Amino acid sequence: MDELEIDAVAEVELDDPVLVEGLPGVGHVGSLAVEHLLEELEADSTLVRRVYSREFPPQVSVEDGVADLTCAEIHAVSVPEGRDLLLLTGDHQAQTNDGHYVLTDAFLDIAEEFGASEIYALGGVPTGELIEEYAVVGAISDESMLEELESLGVEFREDEPAGGIVGVSGLLLGLGQRRGLKAACLMGETSGYLVDPKSARAVLEVLEDRLGFDLEYESLDERADEMEEVIGKIQEMEQQQQQQQMDVPTDDDLRYIG
Repeated sequence: MDELEIDAVAEVELDDPVLVEGLPGVGHVGSLAVEHLLEELEADSTLVRRVYSREFPPQVSVEDGVADLTCAEIHAVSVPEGRDLLLLTGDHQAQTNDGHYVLTDAFLDIAEEFGASEIYALGGVPTGELIEEYAVVGAISDESMLEELESLGVEFREDEPAGGIVGVSGLLLGLGQRRGLKAACLMGETSGYLVDPKSARAVLEVLEDRLGFDLEYESLDERADEMEEVIGKIQEMEQQQQQQQMDVPTDDDLRYIG
C-alpha cells in the first residue's frame, strides 16, 4: 500500500459546499458533532471518498465479524435550506507530524475538488474541570470571519487555546489559509476527561446558525444524560475518598491515644 490512497466512492454535484471536520480529539467533541450531523442528515448524504494512509494506526475495524482497514471518510450532504456540506470523519488521526501534513493536504485537495471555499474544524478546548455552561472558543484564518462568528456567540480569547491548535484541525486553518480558503475552528469548552456530548451540541448550535440548517438533538441529549450519570458516580467516589482521607488519624491525633 502507498503512503496515501484515496478511493473515489461516488461523484455528486454540490452547491458552494463547506468542509466540516470532526476527527477524534479532546472530549471527542468534533467527532461527536460530525457523527450527529451524519445521523440527522443521513437521508441527504452520500459517501464520496475514503482516505487510506500508512499514517493511521496499523489496525482494522470489525463489525459483525467483517474487517475494514482504518480510514477517514468524507460524506457529501445536500442541504435543502442551507449550504451543502462535506463532512470529514474517522476513528483516528495521523501518528506522526509528517502524517498530519500529508492527510490534511489530501483533505484540502478533496474539498477543492468539490468546490469548497470555506472550512469549519470542530473540536474541544480543555478546562481541566467539570463545567456547567459551555462556551465555544474560536480561531480563524481570515479576519473577515470574526464579526459574524462573534455575533453567534463564539468567543475569541487572547492566547487561547494555550499552545495553539494541533493536528488536522489546526492545519486546516494554516494550510487552508495558504490556499486562499477561509477556515475557522470552533472549540467547545470541555473538561477533557470524558466524552462530552453537551460540548458537541454547543458547537453544533453555532454551526446551525452559521450555515443555515436545522437539527434535532434527542439522541445527543440522551448520550449527555448517560455521561451525567457517569460524572455523578465519579463525583460520589471522589467524595468518598476525601471523607476516608479525613477520617485517617494524623500524627497529632495519635499523640493523645493511650
